[in-house]
Amino acid sequence: MIARLRFHRAAPYVLLFGLLIVLTAIAYFATTAREATAASDVSADDVMSGEKLFAANCASCHGLDAQGQDGVAPSLVGVGAAAVDFQVGTGRMPMQASGPQAPVKPVQFTDEEISQLAAYVASLGAGPAIPTDEMVDPELGDAAVGMELFRTNCAMCHGSIGGGGALTQGKYAPSLLETEPRHIYEAMLTGPQSMPVFNEANISPEGKRDIIAYLTFQEAGSAGGAALGAIGPISEGFWAWLVGIGLIIAATVWIGARAR
Repeated sequence: MIARLRFHRAAPYVLLFGLLIVLTAIAYFATTAREATAASDVSADDVMSGEKLFAANCASCHGLDAQGQDGVAPSLVGVGAAAVDFQVGTGRMPMQASGPQAPVKPVQFTDEEISQLAAYVASLGAGPAIPTDEMVDPELGDAAVGMELFRTNCAMCHGSIGGGGALTQGKYAPSLLETEPRHIYEAMLTGPQSMPVFNEANISPEGKRDIIAYLTFQEAGSAGGAALGAIGPISEGFWAWLVGIGLIIAATVWIGARAR
């Protein structure tokens, strides 16, 4: 009986459908387990305190229900705790004035208050969680692999070593050389402002940690001495042309003058 069913015309379709069900179930339970782990670290008191902080400091732009306002501020439902930790933890939020981009400024909340705000926003909808210390530890990353990933995915905006750069319409890619590893990871995870989102399909968690290791290595300083603005080989090449060609021209003029 089983042998006959194995050669039935519908057998490949049944097997394919069953495989899809199994893969979907695995992905669902894995995601649910991660969310449950993240949620277990948050108490109801944290969410309530975060809601009060949100109403006092954020609701004027994002709305009391955090659904956002057209032309003013986006909805925060589903952005996750990582987005709040990045925006508030770097001082970008709350904004002091509207503009092309929210700049880094002194942080206005304590670490506990930031955690409470993140807990409240995370309770509104599933989203990226704050990375663990192990996930952002540069000592566990590979700086060489991180260099390749960074120059493939990030250097066109942030510069070859993370020194930052100008964008269009008054925006800019900030320097990453003094940014905390956790905030670098969260920026890749959430895609703030003009930055794209690098999810696990783009850059794996290990790859993100490798990028952090590479940037941490750059913070140690330029191996060649002067950093020349931390924009990579462009400035070095410029000075090579300016000084080298300048010396050649000067030598040519001097030799020509001596010949006459």
